[in-house]
Amino acid sequence: MKRSLFLLLCLLITASSAQAQSFTMEQVGKFSFPSELSSSPTGEKIAWAMNEQGKRNVYFAEGPEFTPKKLTDFNEDDGQEISSLQFTPDGKWLIFVRGGDHGGGNASSPVNAQNLPILPKVELWKISLASGKAEPITEGDDPFVGFPDKVAFLKSGQIWTINLTGTTKPNQLFEVKGSIRSASYSPDGSKLAFVNNRGSHSLVGVYQDENTPIEWIAPSFHRDVMPQWSPDGNEIAFIRLRGGSGAAFPVLEPRHIPWEIWIANLAEKTAKQLWKAPETLPGSYSYPFFSFTGDGNLVFQSYEDGWQHLYTLDSKSGESKILTPGEYMVEQVKINPAKSKLIFSANTGESPEDIDRRHIGTVDLLNSKLTWETSGTGIEANPVWIGNGNKKAFFSATAQRSHLIAVNTGEQTMLLQEHLIPDDFPQNALVIPKQVKFSAPDGTTVYGQLFEKEGGPAKKPGVIFAHGGPQRQMLLGWSYMDYYSNTYALNQYLAELGFVVLSVNYRLGIGYGYEFHRPANGYYRGAVEYQDIKAGGEFLANLPQVDAERIGIYGGSYGGYLTALALARDSDLFKVGVDIHGVHDLDGRYKLPETYEVAPDLDEAKKIAWESSPMSDLENWTSPVLFIHSDDDRNVGVSQTAAIIRRFEEMGKSYEALLIPGDTHHWMKWSNMIRVDQATADFLEKHLMD
Repeated sequence: MKRSLFLLLCLLITASSAQAQSFTMEQVGKFSFPSELSSSPTGEKIAWAMNEQGKRNVYFAEGPEFTPKKLTDFNEDDGQEISSLQFTPDGKWLIFVRGGDHGGGNASSPVNAQNLPILPKVELWKISLASGKAEPITEGDDPFVGFPDKVAFLKSGQIWTINLTGTTKPNQLFEVKGSIRSASYSPDGSKLAFVNNRGSHSLVGVYQDENTPIEWIAPSFHRDVMPQWSPDGNEIAFIRLRGGSGAAFPVLEPRHIPWEIWIANLAEKTAKQLWKAPETLPGSYSYPFFSFTGDGNLVFQSYEDGWQHLYTLDSKSGESKILTPGEYMVEQVKINPAKSKLIFSANTGESPEDIDRRHIGTVDLLNSKLTWETSGTGIEANPVWIGNGNKKAFFSATAQRSHLIAVNTGEQTMLLQEHLIPDDFPQNALVIPKQVKFSAPDGTTVYGQLFEKEGGPAKKPGVIFAHGGPQRQMLLGWSYMDYYSNTYALNQYLAELGFVVLSVNYRLGIGYGYEFHRPANGYYRGAVEYQDIKAGGEFLANLPQVDAERIGIYGGSYGGYLTALALARDSDLFKVGVDIHGVHDLDGRYKLPETYEVAPDLDEAKKIAWESSPMSDLENWTSPVLFIHSDDDRNVGVSQTAAIIRRFEEMGKSYEALLIPGDTHHWMKWSNMIRVDQATADFLEKHLMD
């Protein structure tokens, strides 16, 4: 008897040791994260921003050694992001913006995550690469550069310029009716093309100097966007969309969004339609990559064959040809300075699992040759060309190592700044997520990543993670987006605690083709994607090592919306949840117009929008919930969480809540991110483990 008890005790100790926690949320939250990778039009120079536990700085490296050099000295977790990092065309200066939150609305508004008595500023900064000196230029945002070292920026819908080498104040370049949304200099810096939004329509204009009238390019009652200069500066290509407001078509019926590519000859003052998108749902406009090539033709991105691909367009005949055929998605496209080669990331490779990864591809535009530059089990993303040769730089991560900048010289790949990974970052202790597939009730195949630590009890609690966006894809490794690197770290921490975590790539997300990305009846038109989340919960509950009575869910933004839907509709399955800045009330998605003409299905659409809201099912919500929101959220108004909490209180339902004053949707302050992650893990642990 004593021997049996002794053996049982040994087994319990062994199981406990196998599941013992080896790292903290703070430690795994110290992941390195680069952003704003940029290359110089001249020489072999690259620059990027690096976020080190909230301390964001600019780094620079130059070939052939590519030794990183820190150019700024921002050494506080102050919530001030770095964006719009770019070289001037002569390669002698770096320009960037410090402040704001460019992942959300009202991007140019200051972020005061430290709750300081005086608001921080959103400022343009310059760095002289000759001296290494970094200094602010002026308050402003949305900068763009022109040859050789011109700098302009948008302010209050107009264009302003600033001299990099002098001490003059910013100067408004000109003034036009409406607001300017984007602008770019001609290759020689002598002219400026811009998009002028005038409400019902938008025009492409060209500014030359203060004595020359602005030239409007093929003005019409349409919306002209994305003007592109030809390499010789003699032509401008642009995209034309419909203007005005259309008939009151049924709002529940998906409709094609037409778009055309036009080309204008500035000297001859002529313009013509070069290409028109196929009149299909996949052929609809979707803000594509768009550029001239070095030989005067065009290259663009389209969803027309059901996947996001690159096409070349002959500027004389108007004939297009696909450059990247296959069942995969192309994104993050860049063209080299000579406009002869493209580089991009895509979710394809030698293994079926590569649909949930990213690898780098290139296209030689002279012969349309497609080459896959990386492969394997890593994640490579956000690539840039270095000069006009074959050197390239990109983000590089694995399932365990977070992102760093990698430089490929054609002969070898160098990983930069490995020393920045903290000594206590638990790289080797992280699990390698496994790809899983399951079917939704309507037969749709849904992909997910399963995080599980070896050992532990025979039955473990499970957690569903619903990403935000919803136009996102979670990967079999660290995400190339900072928000989702954070949730990847949290999923790793939950696995370390002993949860089995399933990250669900539900419909409306990218990476699996048009029909998956743009399903009928999604979001406020019926929330068809929720069935993918529920199917994921049932898949998780049916795993032999998971306790079906201990399934939780968490998610942020759109994932917060889906978390709230899960708890409101299926509390029997989802026993607890953490709803982070989620959307809860879709009742206002359709406003009743004060006109006679209304969509014939407007009443039905409003009813479906309400029924697609978590608010409509609050009576059935019995699971414990933690609501989390910051009150300077520019993506999902904090009013969404304030409203559902009031409903809970009116109905006498219990809840827990965490409000983060001053921060935004993206946890600009690292310590706030860790606080939210720890609160999420603690709440799930309390209800599913304790």
